[in-house]
Amino acid sequence: MTKPKVYVETSVISYLTSRPSRDIVVAGHQRVTQDWWDSERERFELVVSELVLGEAGAGDADAAAARLKVVSGLKILAVSESAVELASELVEPGPLPKKAVEDALHISISVTNGVDYLLTWNCKHMANAAMRSAIERICRANGHEPSVICTPEELSEE
Repeated sequence: MTKPKVYVETSVISYLTSRPSRDIVVAGHQRVTQDWWDSERERFELVVSELVLGEAGAGDADAAAARLKVVSGLKILAVSESAVELASELVEPGPLPKKAVEDALHISISVTNGVDYLLTWNCKHMANAAMRSAIERICRANGHEPSVICTPEELSEE
């Protein structure tokens, strides 16, 4: 049986590898992410993109190395022309603001590669119930079945 595919967006990798936060909400997300990584990830085929690698590799060298180590060995999805086209449809006048081009690309890379789930902690532009139906409508209007955009907390059997 084929495992469902999960596109692991950069925020998940960051929460997984960063030092424990003193912010109670962020600390909770970090704990949920660690628990998901330890107990749930084996049920899925995890994938990332060139965009995730670029974002994960930026910033502090030690932190970047930790993030890149986590994603080493995962299948890397290319940024195709169809993903770029779909991303442009998702950005204004679509549901995502112009400043969220990278977020739109994460969504479109996942969608155009037929990935089942997009795992993220970005609740402003991705795992956002107010935007979800518009994102899904645009994906379908462009001939693609949308990925289910969710947080690690939502993609759990517990």
